[in-house]
Amino acid sequence: MRVLSLLLIVIFASCGQADPDTQLQFLGGYWEIEKVKLASGEEKEFSINTQIDFIEVTGDSGVRKKVRPRFDGTYAVTKSAEKFNISVEKDKKLQLHYSTPYDNWEETVLEAKDSSLVVLNTNGNTYFYKRYKPISINQ
Repeated sequence: MRVLSLLLIVIFASCGQADPDTQLQFLGGYWEIEKVKLASGEEKEFSINTQIDFIEVTGDSGVRKKVRPRFDGTYAVTKSAEKFNISVEKDKKLQLHYSTPYDNWEETVLEAKDSSLVVLNTNGNTYFYKRYKPISINQ
């Protein structure tokens, strides 16, 4: 009976983990931050964002840029750009390894779907994003 219980736990735990290859296909694009859950448990919500993240993935590397949406549907690109390398760790989690002249850090992709992205940084802060929907003003 104990063996059966243990087997069921392992099966359910493995079913809950997302496939890194599947996550990777959803990583690229425009992302708007919804909230941050700090390691302390405190949550910060973002109702209005003047900047969004643009993530571009090429093979096993990528870049994250801050962009400002414009009313005409275009984007103003800021000077902020962070390059990263992608790896899959032993625990089958997708890792983003950032390196800038000022710092190095990692993020673990907890969830990457068509409409949502959740990442955990090395400080224990969890970032929740939603896919950005452009502003459309008809003339």
